Amino acid sequence: MITVHELHKRHGTLDVIRGISLTVNRGDVAAIIGPSGGGKSTFLRCINALERFQGGSVKIGNYTLTPDTVPGRDAKLLQDVRKRVGFVFQQFNLFPHLTVLGNCIEAPMRVNGESQDSAETRAIEILRRVGLEAKARAWPRDLSGGQQQRVAIARTLAMQPECILFDEPTSALDPVMAGEVLRVIADLAAADQTMIVVTHSMSFAREVSDHVHVFAGGHDVEFGPPAQVFGDPQHETTRSFLKQAGQA
Repeated sequence: MITVHELHKRHGTLDVIRGISLTVNRGDVAAIIGPSGGGKSTFLRCINALERFQGGSVKIGNYTLTPDTVPGRDAKLLQDVRKRVGFVFQQFNLFPHLTVLGNCIEAPMRVNGESQDSAETRAIEILRRVGLEAKARAWPRDLSGGQQQRVAIARTLAMQPECILFDEPTSALDPVMAGEVLRVIADLAAADQTMIVVTHSMSFAREVSDHVHVFAGGHDVEFGPPAQVFGDPQHETTRSFLKQAGQA
């Protein structure tokens, strides 16, 4: 589904990502963990072409992004990629002037040309799936943080993406609200939704993901099945990070 090869990303003279390669097969869940500043969020933004990169390539299905991909000239390519790869941000980013239902139908109607009736029917079903059907007519300002993040997930699902990228989706939430959101993501994993999840939740990475990647200093320093990464870490960075996270 997604193949990243030797990705390099710089901010000025700072190397943020230093030659990371990563593959995610259809139906897999890849968790990315590691200390702050390791390049995790930037890596996700490069996959979805929210940021350009300086080296390597990103292949999503039959579409390929390279350092030569530019927004103006390659607008159709970028639109096709973003239709297939959804993105859930840390800070929800809901449209405050639209209801929950309005947030969920906006992109299907404007981007995909879907009729309002069709978009609303599917959106209501998705809101039911994330436990928020009763909030369809509510405004984002009237929702808790956990509810807003679940709406953000529903909005992404409304576009029927082949893969979803989650950028620390619970970092702005208290433990109870975080649990609500992680349960929704776990349900998606059980339904074989392809996902890459940057997370601080070690329990999620250990119990839900198929593969765990440890990012540090712009490198993917260790990766493998959760049992291996958590149970028998090989890299000193991994051992140190898991100890600090209370996992060792």
